[in-house]
Amino acid sequence: MEPMSGPYFIRGSVVLPEAELLWRFSRSSGPGGQHVNTSDSQVELRFDLARTEALPEVWKARALERLASRLVDGVISVRSSEHRSQWRNRETAAVRLTSLLAEATAPPPKPRRATRIPRGINERRLRNKKARSDTKRGRSGRGWD
Repeated sequence: MEPMSGPYFIRGSVVLPEAELLWRFSRSSGPGGQHVNTSDSQVELRFDLARTEALPEVWKARALERLASRLVDGVISVRSSEHRSQWRNRETAAVRLTSLLAEATAPPPKPRRATRIPRGINERRLRNKKARSDTKRGRSGRGWD
């Protein structure tokens, strides 16, 4: 079996520690012929987010808050079974987990600064609206007798 293409960087120099990753393999459904009945190609990757020391505390708190709906006892789980090869499913699951953690630990966006709509724009909108109203009112057959 080829070596994994780790380490998996979350953001910057923060890496997912291989020792804290829990791998589980099972038989995958889907195409594969006779081979699918004998090999454990589906991969489940678990990472204990609540107990990890690899992430800075601020990131960890942010990730725990944002991923709360996906966590079971502080553990995040990712599955992959789209490939026939267990190795490729392992790669896919690891990449999926790192991108999920990168997104969850990202700093919040800067708050939007409220801006006023320029007076000219509002006046032009009302003028156009009035002109359109007059055009439509002129289409009625009133006063043609």
